[in-house]
Amino acid sequence: MHIVVTGAAGFIGANIVKALNERGLTKIIVVDNLSKADKFKNLIDCDIVDYLDKQDFLARLKAGEFDGKVSAIFHEGACSDTMETDGRYMMENNYRYSLALLDWCQAQGAQFLYASSAATYGASTVFKEERQYEGPLNVYGYSKFLFDQIVRQRLAAGATSQIVGFRYFNVYGPRESHKGRMASVAFHNFNQFRAEGKVKLFEGSHGYPDGGQMRDFVFVGDVAKVNLFFFDNPGKSGIFNLGSGRAQSFNDVAVAAANGCRRAAGEAPLSLADLREQGVLEYVAFPEALKGKYQAFTQADLTRLRAAGYEAPMTTVEDGVAQYVDWLNSCNA
Repeated sequence: MHIVVTGAAGFIGANIVKALNERGLTKIIVVDNLSKADKFKNLIDCDIVDYLDKQDFLARLKAGEFDGKVSAIFHEGACSDTMETDGRYMMENNYRYSLALLDWCQAQGAQFLYASSAATYGASTVFKEERQYEGPLNVYGYSKFLFDQIVRQRLAAGATSQIVGFRYFNVYGPRESHKGRMASVAFHNFNQFRAEGKVKLFEGSHGYPDGGQMRDFVFVGDVAKVNLFFFDNPGKSGIFNLGSGRAQSFNDVAVAAANGCRRAAGEAPLSLADLREQGVLEYVAFPEALKGKYQAFTQADLTRLRAAGYEAPMTTVEDGVAQYVDWLNSCNA
């Protein structure tokens, strides 16, 4: 039996493929859209058996070519640009495509593990997997929100096989360089420091001081581990938050990124106050385009994930960004 990973040349998808490889699993069908060709680099060190364009894969799936041949689909493929305003495209790409894969997995008895998003919570300050706390602020969030509602209906009616959705919070780590403006703040901080010797953050907003907006930053290695935990436990279904369970500031990320670069250069780490005093941290005006569409605080409630049996600790920003900076430096060596 084969495993399918959609969005497999992308950030989280490629990390899942690599994690499967590390278990000795190589009968993996990679599905993606390589119109942005640079994404292929994420798969160079991965072992797979086939690559299919996302539309070709869907057509073949509907034609029955994969019936009885696939045990699980990790569905990571989506347009994740929160600034995208073409709602028709977003709903077709993120919602309708996901629905087709869900229907097929239910008909075939295959596991279906998919990417939801913390964007489903919108401006909420409570991040529990419950309908009353959900209210997306953009069409990307709505596309994920609506699919989650369908999944809840299917689970309530009685699913024939595993359906698991992961509400990813702010994921960062290796294999995201193709994402451009949608790459993590850790990635941008690293590149800014290397290029200019300084890091740019937003000025204070939403009642937070400069660089003090709080997000739940989760290391991609933890994301892959949680996905594989549920892959190993096909009897567990539901929608689960996937974050670190702790909110940390953008300042924390910037300090970790700057100090990671300093460490690589043989320099001692500096405190937030010292980095500010030396002009390493620069604060820019909060963008007009983000007003009313910005989550200034997120923190995953992991109660449901822990109750499902996932017990491993989540990586802190300090440790995760340090690992990530080391990886980025090795790529740029």
